[in-house]
Amino acid sequence: MTLTAPTSTASGLAPHPLDQPTTEEFAAVREVLTDAGLLGDTVRVCFAALEEPAKAEVLAHTEGDAVDRRLRVLLLDLAGAASRDVVVSATRREIVTSVDLDAATSGQLPIIDTEFEVMEEIVNSSTEWCDAMRRRGIDPATVRAVPLSAGSYYPEESGHRMARVLGFRQDHAADSPWAHPVDGVVAYVDLTRREVTRVIDHAEMAVPAEPGNFDDPAQVGPQRTTLRPIEITQPEGVSFSLEGNRLRWEGWDLRIGFNEREGLTLHQIGLHGRPVVYRASIAEMVVPYADPSPVRFWQNYFDCGEYMFARYANSLELGCDCLGDITYMDVVVADDDGSPRTITNAICLHEEDAGILWKHTDLFTNASESRRQRRMVVSFFTTVGNYDYGFYWYLYLDGTIECESKLTGIPFTSAFPEGGSEYASEVAPGLGAPFHQHLFSARLDMAVDGTENAVEEVEAVRLPMGEGNPWGNAFTESRTRLTRESEAQRLADPGSNRSWQIVNPSSTNRYGKPVAYALMAQGTPTLLADPESSIAGRAAFATKHLWVTAHDDAERYPAGDFVNQHPGGAGLPAWTAADRSLDEGGAGADVVLWHTFGLTHVPRPEDWPVMPVDHAKFRLMPVGFFDRNPVLDVPPSGGSHCHG
Repeated sequence: MTLTAPTSTASGLAPHPLDQPTTEEFAAVREVLTDAGLLGDTVRVCFAALEEPAKAEVLAHTEGDAVDRRLRVLLLDLAGAASRDVVVSATRREIVTSVDLDAATSGQLPIIDTEFEVMEEIVNSSTEWCDAMRRRGIDPATVRAVPLSAGSYYPEESGHRMARVLGFRQDHAADSPWAHPVDGVVAYVDLTRREVTRVIDHAEMAVPAEPGNFDDPAQVGPQRTTLRPIEITQPEGVSFSLEGNRLRWEGWDLRIGFNEREGLTLHQIGLHGRPVVYRASIAEMVVPYADPSPVRFWQNYFDCGEYMFARYANSLELGCDCLGDITYMDVVVADDDGSPRTITNAICLHEEDAGILWKHTDLFTNASESRRQRRMVVSFFTTVGNYDYGFYWYLYLDGTIECESKLTGIPFTSAFPEGGSEYASEVAPGLGAPFHQHLFSARLDMAVDGTENAVEEVEAVRLPMGEGNPWGNAFTESRTRLTRESEAQRLADPGSNRSWQIVNPSSTNRYGKPVAYALMAQGTPTLLADPESSIAGRAAFATKHLWVTAHDDAERYPAGDFVNQHPGGAGLPAWTAADRSLDEGGAGADVVLWHTFGLTHVPRPEDWPVMPVDHAKFRLMPVGFFDRNPVLDVPPSGGSHCHG
């Protein structure tokens, strides 16, 4: 196991424009904001992260050049004054820009821990809330208040900073409240005034009694003794190198970033000296629920834009979270008061075996060769309330890039009515888990052999029997160039093997074809809510598997900069309304792909009381990027772990 600092400044060189922010830089920014009177007793930091320089500036950067290190900070005044969007130069120790925000039009800033921490105090000061609990025979002091984002449903809430609260009874300090939802009642909370504005007490439902403590030996029973150890060792050490945030492995070369909104960001991904992706991240995710009841219809969470989900990144443990010869990276984020906070072991880097790479036994030559695939893994895990998400970026020997989300944790629960439910599964006696989706938006700023790329939709096409196809066995391939943003809002189609190839028209292989990388989608459902619903307007990105936009440094988040309580239409729908060109005279353009992938979760009894990991993923695969199999030079495996 190796630990590394988050940036390369320790090398004595000037920082790279994409180095992760340091403790010293966060502290400097806090000092500047305090001296300017912008960070006072009632003002809190909702977001603070590196303000990445423009793409052109980064691409023109030469090692050792001076860099103006800037951080973007979102400031929330808990007393109700205007929020601010501020950019601060940590290098020059001065404010670069400061913009006041109108929450009624721009949306609210993310919800922060300071607001979560006072939620039970707020609801327990409400006579209506406490009376609702007591009518159910419940002491309000035993109810854990779960604060949730409010969405955009009521005109009278516009401009007011709101949250919704559901209650879960906790029978003792080690008891999981998720097993005991107090269903049928919800509180609406004004976070600025710190008061309950409304309690909807729709129905009195029995609180499920059976505990759901997955860490209680009395519940889970004795641990099995039949599993023998699996040891993963690399006796000669790892095959990768990490200098600051720059990772090199088997021809791959990239920089690793991290911020509290997107989590992991991968930058300037290249292979054997050739660029492939300029920037890759999970730019947004939404979790829409299917229960239309009066107390639950609003349940739709944007874990990136509303909660800054990566601020809750786990400190990973060797042997439990990561197995093998591990390198960890710490990351630095800002607390609500702007002070730097280091999350130790937040990012895990390691190599792992990935099965067969290629194999053949030839009946003519008697040649028999087999090679094993290996992949470089860069990952982190974060916990958002009841769910835990792991995000894994894989780099393979053959040039494939894969992104996988691993979902685990505890499904959000409800009471399950005696007559059953159309919108939830029963996972324990009287305990329901509503149907929902987890939909992620991957932002892929492509650079296949350069920044001028085009996108082609490629499909397998069945040909009718007839002249030229008398036996009906023929099928072929169709290609459609997506030339404008209005054309590049697409759905996956597994039945036609649909993929999207990012080609470079000015870079050809030895066959005269443009080099390419193909985006391979799983083709799972997009957003299932009605197109006219509030959530469809706010999470429009999730209605398509693919959007392609012309590159703009300011277009970072597919549902807009300020998602919390935004009425909708921001981000991708607003940007693509301009219908910009994606292909300048057949030569391509600087394009960004936005890919929606995820899960539609109909919970099972097996998902309770903690859910085995489920997976959602996509791949980027080279297509003609190489002239032949690029891994013929991988040697046979050997070592003490190979036994006959």
